[in-house]
Amino acid sequence: MIAKIVQGREFKGVVNYVLGKDKAQLLYSEGVRTKDKEAIISSFIAQSRMNPISKPVAHISLNFSAQDREKLTDAAMTGIAMEYLKRMGYVNTQFIVARHNDREHPHVHLIINRIDNDGKRISDKNERFRSTRVCMELTKRFGLYIAEGKENVNRHRLKEPDKTKYEIYDAIKTAIPKCKNWNELTEALKKQGIATDFRNNGSTDRVQGIRFEKNGYTFNGSQIDRSCSYSKIDFQLRQNNSRKQEQNVRQSPGHEYSQSTSPVFGNAGSILGELLDVNSSGTDQNADEAELLRRKRKKKKGFRL
Repeated sequence: MIAKIVQGREFKGVVNYVLGKDKAQLLYSEGVRTKDKEAIISSFIAQSRMNPISKPVAHISLNFSAQDREKLTDAAMTGIAMEYLKRMGYVNTQFIVARHNDREHPHVHLIINRIDNDGKRISDKNERFRSTRVCMELTKRFGLYIAEGKENVNRHRLKEPDKTKYEIYDAIKTAIPKCKNWNELTEALKKQGIATDFRNNGSTDRVQGIRFEKNGYTFNGSQIDRSCSYSKIDFQLRQNNSRKQEQNVRQSPGHEYSQSTSPVFGNAGSILGELLDVNSSGTDQNADEAELLRRKRKKKKGFRL
């Protein structure tokens, strides 16, 4: 669940947009007359005149993952919207909740009067920061799908160079699970029209970074996404290769599991590696140094879960 917040000057335009969409549904209203759109607009305007400000309109869309479509009934979306408003401090004021059905993902639009029923202005201090926190809290509370940031982006609306950047991102994410090493990955990306260029550390042969090029645009791995830096992709490829080798050993005749080849041991190593990556500074070189330090510690102390 993510929220998009827009402040506005006039209620007429936003009400006509929200309720004028094809198959728009008014799910709930508070403090406004709902005979028709004109009555709703007049109700909002009358209250906003109690304390004139430049932007009395709060227009917020709450957007959910398409994977939650079945569980997000009208009643469920109304309940989530009401809880969102309460936690954001939009209380004792007019608002409406309307559902749109023009996108693949479920979403509702909220129109709120920033002048409350007592004529006081509702604060918007740190509004977007608070909204991000509230959205995550409600996503977890209601058991909604938590998508990666880039899963929420509408690809067909992107313009260059973002369009190419996301094409590279999608291609990398699709190819990595199928590859065991860099040769396989670069060949898979080449088939998608993506060139791969490795950056070495000074005059040494040690790779410290990677670039991807497509459609005349070039991006460092970390520019595409933190998970696309050289060190993090390299770690995933090594994990893929290790799992493949373990699978081959398990399938060999007369094989018995040992601790070093068990699936549990492998998963623990993967988790520890991911934790190391999270603590890195975000640069390829620092991530590599963290990995090297981990290996040195393992040699001295031995691996312990």
